[in-house]
Amino acid sequence: MDYQADAIDRVIKNAIKVMEDSKYQMFEILEASRQELTSLNHELQRTLKETTETLEKVDQLELNYRRSRIRLTEVSRDFVRYKEEDIKQAYEKATQLQLDLMIYREKEMYLKARRDELQKRVRNVENSVERAESIGSQMGVVLEYLSGELGQVSRIIESAKNRQVIGLKIILAQEEERKRISREIHDGPAQLLANLVLRTEIVERMLAKQEFKMVQDEIVDLKGQVRSSLEEMRKVIFNLRPMALDDLGLIPTLRKYVHDYEEKSRIRTIFETRGKEHRLSSAMEAAIYRLVQEALSNAAKHAYPTYVLVEITYQAQLVKIVVQDNGLGFNVDLLEQKSKDHFGLIGMRERVELLEGRMEIDSAENQGTKIVIHIPTNVEKRKE
Repeated sequence: MDYQADAIDRVIKNAIKVMEDSKYQMFEILEASRQELTSLNHELQRTLKETTETLEKVDQLELNYRRSRIRLTEVSRDFVRYKEEDIKQAYEKATQLQLDLMIYREKEMYLKARRDELQKRVRNVENSVERAESIGSQMGVVLEYLSGELGQVSRIIESAKNRQVIGLKIILAQEEERKRISREIHDGPAQLLANLVLRTEIVERMLAKQEFKMVQDEIVDLKGQVRSSLEEMRKVIFNLRPMALDDLGLIPTLRKYVHDYEEKSRIRTIFETRGKEHRLSSAMEAAIYRLVQEALSNAAKHAYPTYVLVEITYQAQLVKIVVQDNGLGFNVDLLEQKSKDHFGLIGMRERVELLEGRMEIDSAENQGTKIVIHIPTNVEKRKE
């Protein structure tokens, strides 16, 4: 039996090594594809601009050529008013305009073909980036399972099937969150920092040319860029875990989040508390915060309400959470079919079940939605 366990352990370790190597290779492919996509988009924008300018030039040349033809016809017919030199000049001008028109029409055809080719390449690279991100996420899920301790295999096999499904969804959610954070950093702070590097190079060149007034203006802009970068980083850090949750507690942090939510979504939001407020464990407060955050996010994305109520009630051995809106509502029976539109609510229910709580949903089409969550706080005292 020990020999079999060792053999399985070796197989799993080899598989983990292969998957980790493949994951880094996939990351390199993904970064290369993103760089290529950025380069293609820049070239496409230049081509689109040049195409527009060429089309305008062709239209102008066609107009000028028609006028020159009319002029040539006019001077050719009236030998009394116009001399041979006038006819020659009119003919040469018409010929030159015809030649220019032919050249620009050829350029127009080339630019249109180049534009279509670049647009096709951009779509292909976008698809490649999307596939690489999906494969990387799936590989991360597999690594999570393979990296678990071998001694837990028998316990996992004996555990309930629904717990395994919930565990898988949690890992998938974690991978999606990591991918989202990666995109936020790549599209926000990383881009701003890259721009800062470029701007500092410009400042260096200005200093070399002793253009001090321009350097001063550029430094003022750089200060604004740095402030923007700092603000983006703080947003990412806050989304990972609000520091106020540990410092101030659940209620002040939720109160601030609800205030920011109301300002951002333009939805009238009321936050109320009942009972004697007391601190819970860090994990419990983080779980309740995320549940309220998910409920409000779902309301804004899908219900389109004008009013939302958030109510937290502290009782002896449980916390009651109520989130109610006057939005579109939905058929609760569809939730059991695990429709893609209700994936957020399904995730909330499974998260509540992990906390040994229960969640009730009362909703109907065009009648709003009311979510009531009961989370026992005495489970913190039990052994895991």
